[in-house]
Amino acid sequence: MKLDVLAIGSHPDDVELGCGGTVALLTERGLKVGIVHLTRGEAGTRGTVEERRSEAETAAALLKVEKLVFLDCGDGGLRTGPDEEDALIQVLRRYRPDLILGPSPSDRHPDHGRAHRLVAASAYYAGLGSRGDSAPHRPAAVFSYMQHDPFEPSFIVDVSSTWQTKLEALTAYGSQLHQPGSSRDEPLTKVASPEFRAAVEGRARHYGLAVGAAYGEPFWSRLPLAVADPWTLVPGGLR
Repeated sequence: MKLDVLAIGSHPDDVELGCGGTVALLTERGLKVGIVHLTRGEAGTRGTVEERRSEAETAAALLKVEKLVFLDCGDGGLRTGPDEEDALIQVLRRYRPDLILGPSPSDRHPDHGRAHRLVAASAYYAGLGSRGDSAPHRPAAVFSYMQHDPFEPSFIVDVSSTWQTKLEALTAYGSQLHQPGSSRDEPLTKVASPEFRAAVEGRARHYGLAVGAAYGEPFWSRLPLAVADPWTLVPGGLR
């Protein structure tokens, strides 16, 4: 199956937190999108591997993605060697996406920065005919979504129309994120705190305000972006 977009994260819930609204927007517009989790979340403080896989499958269905892939790059010490590159290269060549949405270059969680380097390297090497024995394919662009650490965005996607879908996908991660009224008897983590859940909305409102929208998701691009029609960049909302 040819996919238009692959959204890649270190752990189940990273994609949904960082760019779930954008993924929902792309699938709503008819693009074929897949999600790749580079690990199974096996080193997490809360939830089992089986539970996290079930949560990821529910979230993917809510976002209407075409394919959900799990790799085994090692949670809590994500590996970025040739074996991990080859595994991701095979995914890229199998689904042949034109666009990748992935983690940012540096972040509070070391796995996220490592994942960025793995994604960038694999996206390049996937286009080399001398690497492996499958047909080469190099995505046209790799854009990074924001996780814990902020960065100066290259662009912001207005996700106001799909914000509720994103929230539904996040609610699927009952083991990881704060759920009002939950009685889970597990250690409280930063991600599972009410404050974190509120911060997710606060950040989206902050970046939405910057582009005249209710909610926005920021992205970083290593290269400048080509704009065919500058009129499409004129912000909406109140002036």
